[in-house]
Amino acid sequence: MPNAQSPAEVPDRLQELSDLKELARQGPDPKATERQHAKGKLTARERIDLLLDKGSFTEVEALRRHRAVGFGLEGKRPHTDGVVTGWGTVEGRTVFVYAHDFRMFGGALGEAHAQKIHKIMDMAISAGAPLVSLNDGAGARIQEGVSALAGYGGIFQRNTKASGVIPQISVMLGPCAGGAAYSPALTDFIFAVRGISQMFITGPDVVQAVTGEEVTQDALGGADVHASVSGVAHFAYDDVRTCLAEVRYLLSLLPSNNRELPPSVGSQDPVDRPGDALLQIVPTDGNRSYDIRDVIEELVDDGDYMEVHAAWAPNIVCSLARLDGQTVGIIANQPSSMAGVLDIKASEKGARFVQFCDAFNIPLITLVDVPGFLPGVDQEHEGIIRRGAKLLYAYCNATVPRISVVLRKAYGGAYIVMDSQSIGADIALAWPSNEIAVMGAEGAANVVFRREIAEADDPEAMRLRKIEEYREQLVHPYYAAERGLVDDVIDPRETRTVLIRSLAMLRGKDAELSRRKHGNPPQ
Repeated sequence: MPNAQSPAEVPDRLQELSDLKELARQGPDPKATERQHAKGKLTARERIDLLLDKGSFTEVEALRRHRAVGFGLEGKRPHTDGVVTGWGTVEGRTVFVYAHDFRMFGGALGEAHAQKIHKIMDMAISAGAPLVSLNDGAGARIQEGVSALAGYGGIFQRNTKASGVIPQISVMLGPCAGGAAYSPALTDFIFAVRGISQMFITGPDVVQAVTGEEVTQDALGGADVHASVSGVAHFAYDDVRTCLAEVRYLLSLLPSNNRELPPSVGSQDPVDRPGDALLQIVPTDGNRSYDIRDVIEELVDDGDYMEVHAAWAPNIVCSLARLDGQTVGIIANQPSSMAGVLDIKASEKGARFVQFCDAFNIPLITLVDVPGFLPGVDQEHEGIIRRGAKLLYAYCNATVPRISVVLRKAYGGAYIVMDSQSIGADIALAWPSNEIAVMGAEGAANVVFRREIAEADDPEAMRLRKIEEYREQLVHPYYAAERGLVDDVIDPRETRTVLIRSLAMLRGKDAELSRRKHGNPPQ
């Protein structure tokens, strides 16, 4: 046979292939790995191994190299080009991943690097599977100029295309500046690790040059700053292993794409487990505080839930949990923080969470104990009207099963916004301690009976009498139920059972929005 390959050449070629792939796995410089470990950081592949099921990773384009020239680049052409891409499984379900390799070009993005990410993002969208990015990159590769910037544009475009189609999770594992920070901002969830994660548009040196302010990387854009001050990061952890374990847990709660329901798991927690503790957790006196997370823990399967944005806007709690093995999203006012009042941050936090749950077929449970919107000049001037309306828009636009439970106070516009029946809640429930009204009895009496109180011989006694009169007529526990605005007033101890039965009834809910290109939510 002409040009037949000698059998002796086959082992040589296989050895060559094996050597190339091993070089790609190890990286071109062992000292770079040592430097990465010395900083307390893992390599890209070590991070992927922690994220995915053991032995499940399949790499894509491990032998890719850039073709750029100039500025010495032609002499530095490592395999992978500084990013590891591929897919594997998390608890047996397919997940796509890309991880910047800081050992090569500081993880900076060049043309070939970007094209690898584009390919894996396209594959994730086509396959209908979640995408996790392990970010540890120094922004655009300066030596490649505008080609690097265009690479970021392709990533942003795909982030937007994938939004609401597949879950997108960003894990910040190093300093990420400029374009490297914008892609995570377009994804559904951002995880950060204290001590090694930083995100900023312009770094400390630029800030000092322009404004004269001296600031460290952590103080400017560290994990806790973004988790508690800016609200950019949804989760912050002390170490990488815990962080990636929590990413795995989050993925276990989510569907693979918007065409599926979240995965169901078997639950040993009885549906009819009584919630006697709820009677002690929630005081009947509306002026006394409590921690709504204790209520959530009592309601959900095995007391297990995952709180989102726990350190930012703590006056509202957003969490993912399971009821009878089914994933639910829980939004709840938090009386232990600012009395559970709604403000700008809480509204935006809640709106984003509602939109995510609606996009991925996750039913919504709303626990209401809200005294109203936060008054104040700052809130008004910073746009509480348009920004508070984001939560209202998100609820009105949501088509997933929606159940609301009024535990105590539900006053004014905040009552309407917190998924009242009037904006589309499928089931509206209340406890006997509910107070649903335009405002509290004290404030209402002061307004409605102002003249009578002022003209009375004993104004204070008259005020107290009018407060009680208003409460008896308009704020009693059954006022809303009598008018069909609450479907039932339930025993708090039966809340878990009622929620699970209601969700089972709503599982086949079919609700479609009017045909349109897209809405125009308040910004």
